[in-house]
Amino acid sequence: MNKFATYFFRGLLFVVPIALTLYIIILAISWLDNLIPLKIPGLGLLTILAFIIIVGYLASNLLAAPLFGLMEDILIRVPFVNIIYTSLKDLISAFVGDKKKFNQPVLVTLNPGYTIQKPGFITQEDLSQLGLDGQVAVYLPHSYNFSGNLYIVPAQYVTPLDAPGAEIMKFIVSGGVSGLDHLPPQKVIKEEQL
Repeated sequence: MNKFATYFFRGLLFVVPIALTLYIIILAISWLDNLIPLKIPGLGLLTILAFIIIVGYLASNLLAAPLFGLMEDILIRVPFVNIIYTSLKDLISAFVGDKKKFNQPVLVTLNPGYTIQKPGFITQEDLSQLGLDGQVAVYLPHSYNFSGNLYIVPAQYVTPLDAPGAEIMKFIVSGGVSGLDHLPPQKVIKEEQL
C-alpha cells in the first residue's frame, strides 16, 4: 500500500504542474481568442503577438519614432495617467529591454550582527540625489506572490550573488523550493572582492 501511495504522490508532483500550466495557457489563449469575433483557435494570440511586433518595429523605425515619442510626452503630461503609465513602463522595462533592473541579485543582512539575510535585487545603486550617500535601493520580492517591498539599505549590508537574476527571482517567488537545482555550485562574492 505504501508503494501505491508513493507512486501516487510522485505522479501528482509530475502531473499537477503540467496540467495547471497547460490549463492556464489554454485559458489565456481562449480569453485572447474571445477578443476577436472570428472563431479560429489561436487567432487572438497571433493577433496580439503580431500587433506587439508591428508596434515594436514602428517604434524602432526612424520615421515613426518621433510619433511614438510625441504620444509618450502626452501621456507623461496628463496628471493621473502619468503615474500609471510611467510606473508600468518602468516595471516592464525592469524585466525586458535595455534597462533591466532585476539582474543584480543580492543578499541583504536584515539585522547587523545577526545571520538573517533575505535575497533581493539592487534597483538603484546611487541614491545621492535623495541625500542618501552610501545607501542602495533593494527590492525584496515576496514568496508565492508577485509583490514585494523596496528597502533603502546601507551598501555594506548588501552582498552580491553570483547567479542569474531570473533564477534568483524563481527561487524567491517559489519560497526557496525551485530555481537553483540546475545551477552549478557558485560562490557568494565576498565584500572584499568588490
